[in-house]
Amino acid sequence: MLWFIVHGAQSMGYAWKWDKVPRYLYRVVDGELIWGPLTKGLFVTLEIAWKAGLLALVVGLVTAVLRLSSSVVGRAIAWVYIELIRNTPILVQMLITYFIIAALLGIPRLWAGILCVALYEGAFAAEIMRGAIIAVRRGQREAGLSLGFGGFSLYRDIILPQAVPLMLPPLGGVLVNLVKHSAIVSVIAIFDLTTQARNVVSDTFMAFEIWLTTAAIYLVITVSLSFFVLWLERRYRMR
Repeated sequence: MLWFIVHGAQSMGYAWKWDKVPRYLYRVVDGELIWGPLTKGLFVTLEIAWKAGLLALVVGLVTAVLRLSSSVVGRAIAWVYIELIRNTPILVQMLITYFIIAALLGIPRLWAGILCVALYEGAFAAEIMRGAIIAVRRGQREAGLSLGFGGFSLYRDIILPQAVPLMLPPLGGVLVNLVKHSAIVSVIAIFDLTTQARNVVSDTFMAFEIWLTTAAIYLVITVSLSFFVLWLERRYRMR
């Protein structure tokens, strides 16, 4: 893919300006380090990613437990949430969250973006967690109940410790997707990495250099996250 991009640019007679890219990452003025727009956007993207990721895991766990509960209302609420989220575009969800829900509740722009991304990924995390919990042998649950464990303590001490190793690999994929999907916040004028890159391209017309640099930054984040999840998985297996 990279070869096609480079070859296409050369066939267009494109004049590469890689030497100008660093100034959009950082500058040193009078001995002081000043972050460029791409780095500032990266910080916003990382903030959205970790907050939305944490919230998505919480929402996913609560939804998974509701799906497996004996409450008809709880199961119905969880089912409606999952089906609604998984069968509508995230762009539409973002616009509804920002222009309707956030406007009515007075939620700040950044948190509206975080909430939307978290709810979207939380629906997928819920099904992964539900499958992992179901995979824990029924006898473990019954043994816990016979020992006096119930509700929260049953999940905390018996079910989740066995389910976590099963859910880690697919949850890693969900978190990687979350980082990539966080770029959707650009539609509500949050100055994340994608928004800053688009603004720089508009000002400089350095489309190839800036977008390739942006893609490389996203790649570093997602690959690092994948290795972190792999490390966690190995630690759990060694226990």
